[in-house]
Amino acid sequence: MALIKSPLPENVQKIAGEALQGTLVDLSDLSLIAKQVHWTIVGRNFRSIHLQLDDVVDTARQYTDVAAERAAAIGVLPDGRVDALRAQSRVPQPPVEWIQTEDAIAFFVDVFDQMVARMRERIDATEEDQVTQDLLIEITAALEKHYWMWQAENQSR
Repeated sequence: MALIKSPLPENVQKIAGEALQGTLVDLSDLSLIAKQVHWTIVGRNFRSIHLQLDDVVDTARQYTDVAAERAAAIGVLPDGRVDALRAQSRVPQPPVEWIQTEDAIAFFVDVFDQMVARMRERIDATEEDQVTQDLLIEITAALEKHYWMWQAENQSR
């Protein structure tokens, strides 16, 4: 027996739960990789990129909590453990080395391109749960803003 009764029909809960878990995992991993690059970035425009990575971490952490709490609210157990991230994350991983700012910019353009595409798929999949869909739209808007900013940084090449 579930401890939290879902307000959703079982099939809708399952789809929404999968979308929220995928979002939680992707955002958790995004916060970790952004911090990793934050610590290892070197090169031209270091300071502005270093600070921009803090913004990414803040967004990822804020919306990780939103996704996890929505999952719990619909009776789905959120899993943000390292094992879950390792098994479920589809976020590209940066190299474990000093990263030039230009390479970091290109890396995050790719990361956000992939994440935004997955988020838009999740939005489409959750049309029967408009509350979850609305949260996913809000998260996607924040990710798309970061995507735009990283692309704008990439134009200096």
